[in-house]
Amino acid sequence: MPRRRPPRPGALADLAPLRILTQIAFLQLIYYVVACVLITFITFVAGQQPSLDRIFNWHELRGDVTTGWTLGLCWVLDALVCVIPILLLIARSKLVPDFALTIHFVNLLTTSVYTRSIPTSIYWWLVQLCSAALMTSVGIWACQWRELQPMAFGGKSSKGKQRAEAANGHAVGPAEVADEEAGYEMGGGRGGGRDGAGTYEMVGMAPRGTG
Repeated sequence: MPRRRPPRPGALADLAPLRILTQIAFLQLIYYVVACVLITFITFVAGQQPSLDRIFNWHELRGDVTTGWTLGLCWVLDALVCVIPILLLIARSKLVPDFALTIHFVNLLTTSVYTRSIPTSIYWWLVQLCSAALMTSVGIWACQWRELQPMAFGGKSSKGKQRAEAANGHAVGPAEVADEEAGYEMGGGRGGGRDGAGTYEMVGMAPRGTG
C-alpha cells in the first residue's frame, strides 16, 4: 500500500478554513456581547429602555445628539476591548488586519439586514472607521509585543538551577551566587563559557628576535 504523505506543518495548519471560521464567529460574538453590555449600561444610566435598535440600527448613531456620541464612544471602547481576544486567539500580527476588517464587515452586513438599508450616515461610517483603525493598530502592537518576548532555546536558568540544587540538599556557595549575573548557561563542561562560545586562555608570546 502506498504510504500517505504527512501533512505540511506550519501555515496550512494555522490557516485551516474551519479554524478561521471558528475564530471569526467567536470574535464576532465577543464583539456584540461587549457592545450589548456597554450600550445597555449607558442606556440604563440615561434612564431609557434598552433595545436592539441601539445596537443594530444605524439611525441611532447620530452626531447631532448626545445619545449618538455616547453610542459612538461605546463602539470605540468595544473595539479596544476586542484586542484582548484577538491577542489570545490570533497572536499573529500579520493576521490582525484581516480579522479586524472582517469583524466590521460582518457588522455592516448585520446592520444592513436589520434596517433593510445600507448605512448612509457619515457619522456612522466615521465611527466604524475609527473603530477598525483602533482595533487594527492596537491589535498589531499587542501581537508584536507578544512575538518579541524573549524565549529560552535549550538554555537553563542559573537561578532555577540553584533552586533545584538547594531543594536536593546541595549548598549554594558564594561563587555560584555570583554566577547568577551570567543569566543563562549555554552548555557545560569543557569549552562551555558563560557566553556560550567556550573558555579562553591567555598564551604567552615569545619575544621576537632582533634582525
